[in-house]
Amino acid sequence: MGMLKEFKEFAVRGNVVDMAVGIIIGAAFGKIVSSLVGDVIMPPIGFFLGGVDFSNLALVIKEAAQNSPAVTIKYGKFVQTIIDFTIIAFSIFIIVKAVNSLKKEEVKEDAPPEPSKEEMLLTEIRDLLKEKNR
Repeated sequence: MGMLKEFKEFAVRGNVVDMAVGIIIGAAFGKIVSSLVGDVIMPPIGFFLGGVDFSNLALVIKEAAQNSPAVTIKYGKFVQTIIDFTIIAFSIFIIVKAVNSLKKEEVKEDAPPEPSKEEMLLTEIRDLLKEKNR
């Protein structure tokens, strides 16, 4: 039973649950960004480039024969994937930057206030008296 208890402690630990939620949300976010790129961004780009559909761009190495399909390098899908990645990476960068700025504001709020002028003067007087009595 020790191993089962240990696994339960591991599985319900805050870090693991947070990570699982992050992975699930990340996967959904990836689908949203892929749809944004494929359905919203790429069609106008293809239109402005003369009606090019990036997902169909390919280099044919060997034409299709009787029972064998054509051998192609689908570089259009690769270009689309690179654009997806760039947009996802930039979006995550913006989110992390926003979260970090919120954390900095929280730290500033938690910092103790600076001593008043009176407190600073009293501290100086105390330090001078200590030095004089030595």
